[in-house]
This record gives sequence, structure tokens and C-alpha cells, in this order.
Amino acid sequence: MPAVPAALTGGYPEPLWMQAKEALENRIAVGEVKPGSRLPPERELCRMLGISRVTLRKALTALVEEGVLRAAQGRGWYVSAAERKEWPNTLESFSETARRMGLLATSEVLRRETGPASFDEAEAFQIAPGTPLYRLERVRMLDGVPIAVDHSLVPTDVAAGFDAVDFTVRSLYDTIADAGFELAQADTTIEARPADAALAGHLAIAAGTPVLDMRQIVRDRAQRPLLSSSIRYAGDRYRLRTSFMRNAGQ
Repeated sequence: MPAVPAALTGGYPEPLWMQAKEALENRIAVGEVKPGSRLPPERELCRMLGISRVTLRKALTALVEEGVLRAAQGRGWYVSAAERKEWPNTLESFSETARRMGLLATSEVLRRETGPASFDEAEAFQIAPGTPLYRLERVRMLDGVPIAVDHSLVPTDVAAGFDAVDFTVRSLYDTIADAGFELAQADTTIEARPADAALAGHLAIAAGTPVLDMRQIVRDRAQRPLLSSSIRYAGDRYRLRTSFMRNAGQ
């Protein structure tokens, strides 16, 4: 966090905590600390500003109350997201949405492996339990800010050669399409769930914070399931846009 004043002074009419609040707010406003990123540790902020931790906490708490910061228990203080990203009501990949918004989509790959389908997974793919499925789990990010954790399943014949793909930057939808399969239609359910400790760590939120869990089965035009995904979005960084039509005469 560059350009933070080396120390504040008690010679100004404003209390030290208010000077600290203004100094931090100014650095955030000019983009030195990006939305979703974490502030330096409290000890470092106290040293740079020349104030006590009690004074710093008062400044940070005021910024939280104004919506500038958010606190993640045990993980520090984060700059609040500038706005929720709005997803369309068309079938669009995370990467396609990012490009449309002028943002860069990247991923941290947590797991990629082939494993047997459970009973529920087999039912979703209309295959026998134990049939191998390709599993890909990623933290999805927009301009470096973690937005969601995505756990996807793909039939192994569709996923041929996927181990050689760099999914830190490559779209799964594009990879499936380039393999000659068409993702045409999806059945989707969305519900709110509390984040467990592991998910909270990946999204830099407090454990127990509500997240939106979007589950999809994506099919081709012949209704064959090509992809199953569970994407858990940080609730303050996601908005789904949709529309409804009323049947005539109803």
C-alpha cells in the first residue's frame, strides 16, 4: 500500500482516528488499494501511520460502517467491492461474462482429476454409478478479485485432453466447444447457503457468510448432459438478472 503518510500528527483539529480514516479512504479512492483486496496487517498500518491499534481500529470500524471496508474475522480488512457484477439470464460462461464487462477472468485451480460418479452424479449425467467423470475445481476471479468457487464435472469422453489445458486462463465452456460439443441449454437452481471455513478462505469472507450456490446441468441440443457445475458466489459480488413473462389470459 504505497504513499501512506509515515505518521499522523496530533496538531490538526481532527482526532487522530479521523485523520487515519481519511488517509486510508484517500488511498482507496485513488485506486492504490483495489476493490476486494486486503489492507496491510494492522501492525504495519499502525507503524506507517504512527498511531495505536485502538486508534486504528476506530478508523477501520468507521470505514466498515460507511461500506468502504469489510472485516473478515481472522483474515483482516478488505476493500468492499465497488458494485455487484450482474450476470445475464442467457447461458453464458464466466469468461464470456467477464469479456462483456471488460474484465479479466482468471482462475486458481484447486483440483483436477478423474474419479467415479456418485449415485447423484450418475443420475444427473444419466450414466451408471462409478462411471468416471472429470472433476475440475477452481476459484474464479475477476481482475484478481475472488468471485466464486466452481466445482465442475464433465464426462471423460468430452474431457479428452483436458489435463493439458491451462484452466487458470482457459474457459471450460470454450474448451468443451473446441472439442466439438455444443452447450445449448441449462437447468439451474440457486439458493443461499452459509460459507464453510474452506470456502470462506478462498473468497476472503467470514465463515458463515451467506453465499449463492448456483447448480447447473448443461446439455447439448439432443439433451445429453455435458457439464454439471456447482458455483458458489460471494453474495456481495454477484447479482442475477432475469425476466418473467405472464401467459396470456392468466
